[in-house]
Amino acid sequence: MSPAEKQNSNSDTQLSISIFLPCYNEQENIRPISEKAVSVLEQLNADWELIIVNDGSSDQTRQTADKLATENPGIKVIHHEQNLGYGAALQSGFKAAQKELVFYTDGDNQFDIGEFPGILPLIRQYDIVSCYRRNRNDKLIRKINGWAWTWLVNILLGLRLKDIDCAFKLYKREIFGNITLTSTGALIDAEVLAKASAKGYTIAQKPVSHYPRKAGKQTGANFGVIVRAFAELIKLTWNFRLKKS
Repeated sequence: MSPAEKQNSNSDTQLSISIFLPCYNEQENIRPISEKAVSVLEQLNADWELIIVNDGSSDQTRQTADKLATENPGIKVIHHEQNLGYGAALQSGFKAAQKELVFYTDGDNQFDIGEFPGILPLIRQYDIVSCYRRNRNDKLIRKINGWAWTWLVNILLGLRLKDIDCAFKLYKREIFGNITLTSTGALIDAEVLAKASAKGYTIAQKPVSHYPRKAGKQTGANFGVIVRAFAELIKLTWNFRLKKS
């Protein structure tokens, strides 16, 4: 039986879902996206938890996240005392999640978490829903870099995905008990998808909306982030080829 076939298909079962929001210096974004997430979860009548992962922010993100947690017992906060990287933030979220399903989106508010219910039907047939940005609202250079990165990762790791790094993904939590993650940088999405796929987990794709950043500063295109991602990709590709030899 495939991993997807193990999923209970009874639509009357209460949704058990952990949502986490990785963030770095998102003091103006973390409250609105958190409140929207809680609203969506309550409308779904889910058994839920919301986890904010603060990756060593130097602004008021920490204080805002802590206040949100005091206002709502369903909200939990994880603080990295220093900035460890995007992959480290996602790893913390995956490890902290306690519910049957795990969904994450970035704390920069460039995605509409109100679209989350629309991807839920796919998780009854697949183990992962990896969304792609319908119209990416970023600068041209980021769009080009994103396309080139996805193309390269697909070639090297044997994937066939439209948007590797789209931060709108839903997983069955059991996956993270069956794979070991090492990336602490931008490779994290590729690593999860490649290792899960190699274990036989199935992946669905669905388009979602993407909006311009209204507050805060993007860091994904920093030179250091890019170099780190390529170094991790080379190592992961080498390890995959060793296993196949």
